[in-house]
Amino acid sequence: MSSIRRIKEKKHDIISRHAQADDVKAFTQVLTTLTLFALLWWAALMSVHISYWLTATAVLLISLFTLRAFALMHECGHGSLFRTQWLNRAFGFILGVVSGMPQYVWSQHHNFHHANNGNWEKYRGLYTTLSVDEYAAMTPAQQLMYRRKCSIATAPVAGLIYVIFNPRFNWLRGSIGFVSHIVRGKVERPDLSIKAHAASFERRYWKSYREYWHMFWNNVVLLSAWGLMCWVVGPVLFFTIYLISASLAGGVGIILFTVQHNFEHSYASDGKHWDYDAGAIEGSSFLILPRWLNWFTANIAYHHVHHLSARIPNYRLISCHNEYRELFSDVTRVKLSQIHKALKYILWDKRTQRIISVAEYESRNCAA
Repeated sequence: MSSIRRIKEKKHDIISRHAQADDVKAFTQVLTTLTLFALLWWAALMSVHISYWLTATAVLLISLFTLRAFALMHECGHGSLFRTQWLNRAFGFILGVVSGMPQYVWSQHHNFHHANNGNWEKYRGLYTTLSVDEYAAMTPAQQLMYRRKCSIATAPVAGLIYVIFNPRFNWLRGSIGFVSHIVRGKVERPDLSIKAHAASFERRYWKSYREYWHMFWNNVVLLSAWGLMCWVVGPVLFFTIYLISASLAGGVGIILFTVQHNFEHSYASDGKHWDYDAGAIEGSSFLILPRWLNWFTANIAYHHVHHLSARIPNYRLISCHNEYRELFSDVTRVKLSQIHKALKYILWDKRTQRIISVAEYESRNCAA
């Protein structure tokens, strides 16, 4: 019997045994993270007058706690960190401000990823992984840019754009477009109500007005915090610490997320042949990380379990994996030292329904 079939038979038992949230554990995780995050910011600001090496150390730790805040925010988006949804929403919003991401809006896109993981006709990851044919149609310069985009060296820049720039820019650009649309509409059709003009607006950056208001309040609170910190400690010191730590946290997050689905011959189906459980087990890796990094990433390295059911909280992923270890024997293991290699698998081969590397693609062309 295949491992996928055995997992399908055991899936109900796996979820029922491990998909129980614990508010005490959740509160402990959130409060320790936020407390230590605040203390590290204080240490970074105070250490500037003592030693830049101490400041650099504090900044590195801030980036790790920012990463952990994002990971816990991600749990809130799945409704799995706390038992009740209002706690998940409340702390998800706070953690979203800390990590720079509007939690509710992000979680809607992320849930789409979970619903279609491994179906590369619908979702191709943060880097929008190209198919072999799309890559072949590029010019050599475009191919080079694509390869460089999907690399460790550019990850901090991508992280800063993803976490800090895009949520602010998209909200601002969308808001300006929304107001302009209503004003133009009122000039052209003054007989229609503002509500009627608003309803005809083409929403590019949000799918519902609930998403918009989550974006709005995330940005209002975050930008207010930026202003307060600039007033207290000065804009140069604040933004130096903030942008460096945010870019490092975002870069590490993007790298880890990418190699959890892009690795040697990862499952990458089209819509016709896609299977949810196959996508979870064959299209998600098990990252072998040191214990301290598992803590900072809220055990998201056990990604196969997380994709089997996002209802399983991060503090139960390890016990779930260990209890059903034999079922997960076919899950691809990726060690920390192998992440650089895994990042080279950036092409979707529609013919074999797998992710391949550029080197493999080029060797096939040479053989042909």
